Amino acid sequence: MNDQLVSMITQLVMEKMEKTTEGQAPEVITTPTEPLIKFYDTAATKGATELAEPMSTTSEPLIQLYQQGIPQQAHIAPATFEQPLNVAVPIKPFQFEADTLTDSIQAAKKHTPARIGVGRAGTRPKTKTWLKFRLDHAAAVDAVYGEVTEDLLQKLDVFQVTTKVTDKEEYITRPDLGRRLSDEAKSLIQQKCKQQPKVQVIISNGLSASAIEENVQDVYLALQQSLSNLNIDIGTTFYIDKGRVALMDEIGELLQAEVIVYLIGERPGLVSAESMSAYLCYKPRIGTVEAERMVISNIHKGGIPPLEAGAYLGTIVQKILHYEASGVELVAKEG
Repeated sequence: MNDQLVSMITQLVMEKMEKTTEGQAPEVITTPTEPLIKFYDTAATKGATELAEPMSTTSEPLIQLYQQGIPQQAHIAPATFEQPLNVAVPIKPFQFEADTLTDSIQAAKKHTPARIGVGRAGTRPKTKTWLKFRLDHAAAVDAVYGEVTEDLLQKLDVFQVTTKVTDKEEYITRPDLGRRLSDEAKSLIQQKCKQQPKVQVIISNGLSASAIEENVQDVYLALQQSLSNLNIDIGTTFYIDKGRVALMDEIGELLQAEVIVYLIGERPGLVSAESMSAYLCYKPRIGTVEAERMVISNIHKGGIPPLEAGAYLGTIVQKILHYEASGVELVAKEG
């Protein structure tokens, strides 16, 4: 574009702007006499003020402020330094809410160690209940993987033999191997044990070494005393590591015993990991069915007392020898 033309256009624009500015009148900013927002202490003050002041264009203010949506009824006194800002509140120690159990649940708790009426925290067990559960579970695991001490075997004056099981994992996963003696065990039993005894007592940790540690000494000594009082001959007692109940069949074949009493640790539960059982059978042989066996279970301090169980076993042995039967057949002959 031509420079001369640009200069002319610019000069015309500047002159036009100067004329427009000179012709405009100065703008006057007015302040409204009526406030947009009014504040009242009380409703009465509001009415008196409206009567004294001249009427404005609007009869009501645009916004009225009241405390909690209702007019204030009294003037709030200003705070003074004489009034304490913080009032001490006595601290109460935290306490759990007392469990309210029905009469039926309270009665049931007196007759069972089961976890009933323990309550809950929301959808979960209470901390005390959960910790007790973990403790009982740990005790059950220790019972399965534990071992009977040599000191106890020396006190009982028994020798030890093994089954075809090599370790605990195999014992748990292969019950059939726990029902058979190792070749060394067969030879040792035939060498040391009395042949054709009236009663042959055997001991095994089974699934709970803790049960044997806690109960077998009292049970065995009471059983010995009971059989002695009944003039019943007892064979050579020995201990089997990692044995199963049906192992009594093979031992019956080896020793030709009339009655076998098998003291064994039972599978631990969450109520007790120290429960022992006593299995009895008349002339057990390989192929004996379970109906021919008898069992006195739940022998521990929270069930059948060990001394009482040992004495009772002597009575059962006497009955088996008298009727020449055990299990279901004994019950039928007695009936």
